[in-house]
Amino acid sequence: METVKGFKDKTGMEAQKASLIRKVAEQTFEKYNFQEIETPIIEYEEFVRGGTDEGDDAISEIFKLEDRGKRKLALRYELTFQLKRIARLQKIPFKRFQIGPVFRDEPTSQNRFRQFTQCDIDTIGATIKDQAEILAAVTDILKALKINSTIYVNNKKLLNEILEEQKVKDKTAAIRELDKYDKLPEKEVKENLKKYNAEKLLEIVKQPEEYFKKYQAYQEILELKKYCSYYGIKIQFQSTLARGLSYYTGNVFEIKSEIKETICAGGTYPVGNATATGISFSIERMMAVSNILIDIEKILIVSLNEDKKAIQLSKQLRQQGKNVSVFFGKPNKAFDYAKTYGIKKIVFVGKKECEKKKFLIKDLQTGKEIILAVNKK
Repeated sequence: METVKGFKDKTGMEAQKASLIRKVAEQTFEKYNFQEIETPIIEYEEFVRGGTDEGDDAISEIFKLEDRGKRKLALRYELTFQLKRIARLQKIPFKRFQIGPVFRDEPTSQNRFRQFTQCDIDTIGATIKDQAEILAAVTDILKALKINSTIYVNNKKLLNEILEEQKVKDKTAAIRELDKYDKLPEKEVKENLKKYNAEKLLEIVKQPEEYFKKYQAYQEILELKKYCSYYGIKIQFQSTLARGLSYYTGNVFEIKSEIKETICAGGTYPVGNATATGISFSIERMMAVSNILIDIEKILIVSLNEDKKAIQLSKQLRQQGKNVSVFFGKPNKAFDYAKTYGIKKIVFVGKKECEKKKFLIKDLQTGKEIILAVNKK
């Protein structure tokens, strides 16, 4: 039976890679003292929408549900909106991270799924200094996963300031069209902007960075650059970056790698009366660009009618931090089993080995054998 389009199984090395990326993200977030939280996958549809503009793509892609009580529910399409509920009970600044599945009823592609595992990091009560810290944490993750990337930054206040100068009335719609600049031909974007008398926006955003220093909101980008430099991070100003979600209010970020899709994205937004900053990425998107090699040492103990000794040996090795399993079948089938599941080392436990209390570990790739001495208890 095939999976539903846009959903997939992860097995073998793919599952191991996903697990490793998750562990790297968790450990990095914890190093920065972000607190892990967990929230429901299903919420009331009204809460999922959260008053966000209906024109936002993510909102239009919600998976809708209905329970037996005819209540309108929805699968969460992201993790950020649930902070509205969580943050009310927290003392700010509140630093949290969350990792879990989210769902989008959207067209699929090679790197775009309808279910994916999102890694989210946010600070409620954030300043630009906190924005730099969040970008630093994500940069550490990218480096650990050997991902080559570039951080792009813009500011929604800056775009609004430019549109105010151009006397554009529907600023939200104009910014949403600009957000399609890297997805549609420039001519088409310009025609769409004409609907809002905002076509001159394209001419302005193509100006060199020096041009934008005259705008007040650009100072927020300069300050972010300064604090990122303290972490040894370089960020690039990109005036066409818009982040179409209407709830963003200040600096916005996108991180790009060798695939056309953005690998990380986020920005500044309000949560109640507080200013928040966050960024998120999916494990699946990271899997597509990560160059990290998975080489977990696994040992297969093959019992030659010495089940008790084989199990005892497995316990000793696990206490030493080794990944071990015991095979109780025929020796010739043990080699096939090891090859199938990527196990590169094998130990035979027979009567002779038990008497000497010395076992040979054979490396199935190199053919080398080393003696494993164990406790004589």
